[in-house]
Parts: sequence; structure tokens; C-alpha cells
Amino acid sequence: MMTKNKLPLGVIFDMDGVLADSEEFICKAACNMFAEQGLTVQPEDFLPFIGTGESRYLGGVAEKYNFPVDIDTVKKRTYDIYLEIIKGALKPLGGVHEFIETCKTMGKKIAVASSADHRKVLGNLAEINLPTERFDAVITAEDVEHKKPAPDIFLLAAKRIGLDAKDCLVVEDAVSGVAAANAAGSRCLALTTSFSKDELSAADYWAADLSEAPSEVLSWTLAI
Repeated sequence: MMTKNKLPLGVIFDMDGVLADSEEFICKAACNMFAEQGLTVQPEDFLPFIGTGESRYLGGVAEKYNFPVDIDTVKKRTYDIYLEIIKGALKPLGGVHEFIETCKTMGKKIAVASSADHRKVLGNLAEINLPTERFDAVITAEDVEHKKPAPDIFLLAAKRIGLDAKDCLVVEDAVSGVAAANAAGSRCLALTTSFSKDELSAADYWAADLSEAPSEVLSWTLAI
């Protein structure tokens, strides 16, 4: 007999550009770090690397300018600057707390799956008043070898919350993140905080932020 389950059973959130409006700050920190190294870079240099994690975010720009760096050293310095400048300034994006509360009320498992390092994830979540204990799992760049657009981080997040990725909604803001969600077999809600809807056309749903998320993203049906 044909029955229907209400999905998703879990929601996996990217962090930067989804939970926190952090792009301006990491870009400023990265520009300042490169300036300390004697290289002048432009904010638009970083656009192709949004959502890929800071190793690629910084390394990609260094490669553009043929500027050799030790990625661990420059990343640490960038995070030092970043964690200082976000104090009292980093804010949650619209609807974040309310959307998460709705997920919890509906009994959905929730996870963070960020291409950023653990240090940045903890700093961001603390600054926007979202303790890690609020989530059923927190996955960071250190937990996977292959970064977005590979699906590994979303597959691991789903596994950590005891679900199949196809039963999860991924919330993303970057082209690489949407590609990773698709590769994982998840449906994807794309927030147009970093890229346009056209650039994020491979997603299933779109919204300006979580306050404007379509109601159907938390309840679709699947024939079984």
C-alpha cells in the first residue's frame, strides 16, 4: 500500500551566509592579513572562493597573485583578525533563531556543516548566540578531506544525526554548497545572501534569508 512520509527529517545548515552575515568580516580580515604580508588584494578577488573554506579562500587569491604563502600560517593570522573584528558586530541573518526553533518544535534533527575551521565556527556561533549544544551535530572543515563542491561534509552531517542525506534539507548560500547538496542527494534551500538566484539555480528553493523561507521546505511528501 502506498503511504507518504513528511520530509525532511533533518536540516543541515551551512554557516557563513546562512546563519551569520560574516562575508564582509572574513573578507576584511583576509585583506588585512595580505596587507601585513605586503600584498594588496581586492574584495572581489575572493568571490570565486566563497563557500569553499578558508584554506581555498586564501590560497586561491594567493595563487591569483602568484604570491607564495604557508596556508596554515596565513589562515591562523586571518582568524586572529577575524575573531577580533566580529566582536559585538557579527549578527545572525534574518529569521535564523525562529527557523531553528521551528525545526526543533517539529522534531527535526539539525546540524551545522561548515567549510570553515572549528575555531571560526565556534566564534561565529557564540557571537550570534547559538551554542553548539543547540545542534545535534556540528561538522567543520577538519572533519572531511574533500571540501565543497564534494558532498562529503553533508553526507557526514547526515550520518552524525542518524539520517540519510536524501531525507535532509540543506540550507546554503554558495554555488559550491548547492552543488555539494545536490551531489549528496539532498534537497537544497539557497539563500541569496552571497549569490543571485540565477547563480544558485541548481537549488530546489530560494529565499533572501530564513525569515522568507517557503513553508514547504520543512514539509514535503515522498511516496514509499
